[in-house]
Amino acid sequence: MELSLRRLRMLRELHRRGTVTGVAASLHYSPSAVSQQLAQLEREVGASLFERLGRRIRLTELGVLLTEHADEILGAVERAEMALERAQDGVVSRLKAGVWASVASGLLPMALTRLAQEHPGIEVRTTELAPEDTANAVLDGALDFSFVIEYSDYAIPWDPALAREVIAVERLHAAVAAGTCPESPVSLAAFAEQPWVLAGPTSHFGRAIRLACRRHGFEPRIVHQVEEQATALAMVSGGLGVTLVSDLVLNTVPGGVEVIPLTEPVLRTVSIAHRSAHPTRRPLELVIDAVRAAAAARGLAAGSALP
Repeated sequence: MELSLRRLRMLRELHRRGTVTGVAASLHYSPSAVSQQLAQLEREVGASLFERLGRRIRLTELGVLLTEHADEILGAVERAEMALERAQDGVVSRLKAGVWASVASGLLPMALTRLAQEHPGIEVRTTELAPEDTANAVLDGALDFSFVIEYSDYAIPWDPALAREVIAVERLHAAVAAGTCPESPVSLAAFAEQPWVLAGPTSHFGRAIRLACRRHGFEPRIVHQVEEQATALAMVSGGLGVTLVSDLVLNTVPGGVEVIPLTEPVLRTVSIAHRSAHPTRRPLELVIDAVRAAAAARGLAAGSALP
């Protein structure tokens, strides 16, 4: 019997998530590819590893047993990779990262250019995800690290299996149609009667802004609920409402939009999350250093690790 690491990883995810679609989403495969690989694993083992219960799948006793060993096997592989990197002085590696739009445009170009110049053996491949999904992708083992955010008005629950390294601290600013706000800086309360363009309440950004508005004594009147910041800014430019933007977005603000500082700023912390079970890999340390340098160059430097 020759067991595939890829199929063992899929089996482990199936045990965690209970559906083929959940496995496919977490590991970035199609559902049909996951089904084929799991069927092949059953043929290799020569026994049933799972059974269907409606739309969900439950592992058999043998499937659970194999999953327990899969955790040990995959952990050993990760430790072996780290040992090889240390033996090579830690400067040859390929890392998979989770990013979102403002980080990808505002920090990564400068950081990865510097990294390529100083450590050409380190390759970073990125996947754009919603900020709400990046931490779980690291926990699942699909990514080596991800960028995560936390707002001053919304403390996000943190899994102790993840460590985080603070990269930058941003301020949020009001974004309004040019010429419509005579004050600068301005209180968030000044927009209590204005129409808003804002992400939904299930997103970290949308929830944090709603909480900040409530702290200032009002509920934002959301006329246009959109998830993409570029779309929100285009609507602001057209005079359809107001929104907030972070420092990393300022270089992409379109014409017709005026950015105004707030008298009581809303802050958000940008960090890199990685698994805490093992010492930080040297290539990841070098990536963190490069991203911190990029943040400092933009005036957004922050402290070091959080517990």
